[in-house]
Amino acid sequence: MTVPSPYADRLRRLPVQRHEVEVGGASTAYWVYGPEDAETTVIAVHGFRGEHHGLEPVLAYLPEVRVIAPDLPGFGESAPLPGRTHDLDEYAGWLGDFASAVAPGAVILGHSFGSIVTAAAVAQGLRTPRLILLNPIGAPALEGPKGLMTRLAVLYYALGARLPEKLGTALLRNRVIVRVMSITMAKTKDPELRRFIHDQHDTYFSRFSDRDVLRDAFVASVSHDVREYAPKIDVPTLLVAAENDDITPIEAERKLVTLFPDARLVEIAHVGHLIHYETPAEAAGAVRRFLRIPVARGR
Repeated sequence: MTVPSPYADRLRRLPVQRHEVEVGGASTAYWVYGPEDAETTVIAVHGFRGEHHGLEPVLAYLPEVRVIAPDLPGFGESAPLPGRTHDLDEYAGWLGDFASAVAPGAVILGHSFGSIVTAAAVAQGLRTPRLILLNPIGAPALEGPKGLMTRLAVLYYALGARLPEKLGTALLRNRVIVRVMSITMAKTKDPELRRFIHDQHDTYFSRFSDRDVLRDAFVASVSHDVREYAPKIDVPTLLVAAENDDITPIEAERKLVTLFPDARLVEIAHVGHLIHYETPAEAAGAVRRFLRIPVARGR
C-alpha cells in the first residue's frame, strides 16, 4: 500500500493480532481486531479477490467489538484447500469449521461474495445469534445493471484459465484491468479517497494463490446469490445495501430482505459496491444499532 488510509488514525488505535489455524487440511490466516474482553465477537468474511484488509475501514468505526477477519482459502495469506474445488459448498464448509475452531457462536458478517458464503454457511447449520450482510449479492450478477461487464468478466476469467499458466496468471493479475474494475465501482468524487481505493485494489486484489482457485471462486460468485439461502436463515439478519450498487440494484435488495424470516434493510445513499471504503462509518453505524452496541466514551 502506497497511499495513506483516510482511516489510519482510527485503525492505529485498534489492537490487532495475526494468527493461523488449520482448517480443512490447510492453514487459514486470520486477524483479531479490538479488545479481547469485548462483549461481542464478529467473524467478518471479505469479498471476491479481496482479503481481510478490505474490511478494515468498517472495523475502524467498531472499536468496542472483537472482530476476527480471516483471509478466504486461496486468497491473501491463507493457503488453498488441498485437492478441493473451491466452490461455494467448500467455502461454506470451511467457514463452519473455522468458526467452530476460533469463535463458536460469534456473530457472522459477510461482504459481497462473503455475503453468499456466510448466508450459505448459516443456512447449512452454522450457529450464530445474528447475521450481517454488507452489499449482499441479492440477484444473479449476470442480471445486474452491469450485466454486460459481468459477461466480459466471465470471458476474462475463462481466458485466464485456458492460456498457458504463466501467461494466464499474468492476465489475471494485469494492473490495467484491475484499475478499470476499480474505476468502474468507485462512486466517490473525492480524489484522495479514489486514490486510496485504487491503491487498495492494486495492493490486495491480486493476492490469490493460483489461477485455479481464482477461477473456482469466480464461478461460485456468479453462480449463486443470497436469495437461495434467505428462507432457511432463521436468525435476525441485517442487510446494508447501496442505492447505486452496480452488482445488485437496490430494488433487488428490497425484494431480498422480504425472503428472510427476520431481516431488516439499511440503505446507504450516494454509494455503490464499495460501502466498506466509501461509507464505512455509515455501515458501522448500522451494525452498531443492529447489535445494540453503545458508543465507547471518547470515540
